[in-house]
Amino acid sequence: MKLKQLESLLGNLDQFSSPKIDLEQYPTGPHIAARMLYTAENSFGDVAGKVVADFGCGCGTLGLAAALLDAEYVVGFDIDAESLVIASSNADDLEVDMNFVQCDVRSIGLKDKAIDTIVMNPPFGTRRKGADMEFLSVALKVASGAVYSLHKTSTRDHVKRMALREFGDTSAEVLCELRFDVPQLYKFHKKKEVDIAVDLWRFTPGNSRERRI
Repeated sequence: MKLKQLESLLGNLDQFSSPKIDLEQYPTGPHIAARMLYTAENSFGDVAGKVVADFGCGCGTLGLAAALLDAEYVVGFDIDAESLVIASSNADDLEVDMNFVQCDVRSIGLKDKAIDTIVMNPPFGTRRKGADMEFLSVALKVASGAVYSLHKTSTRDHVKRMALREFGDTSAEVLCELRFDVPQLYKFHKKKEVDIAVDLWRFTPGNSRERRI
């Protein structure tokens, strides 16, 4: 599947109808989601034929992108039941298979290295400090191959330090810097939309099966 086709399909997905600020619910735009998963597959071979998990999947955009790129099995985890209903409907509309589990990612209960590839757009930690690192810590324990994650560019040094020194990561690479479009979703938003600089990271967990194509 070509990048433009993937982005077009993701652009038709339903998103949060009543987003929850305490969960930092912001939709992952089709432009970012398509490039994230397209890069994971075409540069590293981390999607097709793999078991892929979408942590904090929200309405399912990243996981569904993985399914469209021929992942063997895709599962999305999210604490919010309403988001999972939307995600399930999106999967039906795309006619792809994606499974969903309602749970707190921080206590997910999966065995170490149970998932090949994890993709996620975690909370940035603006409402609850450290939320982004909690997601990353669990992802690096559960993934056997790679973790792809979005983090604010302003936190780049902190993210790399935590991944390598605290979480046992063997490599942490910023693949590119992107502009994350934050629409006017909440009452405290003063502008129609704001672009935030974010890094697309690829992390290689300790004892992973690294393979680059």
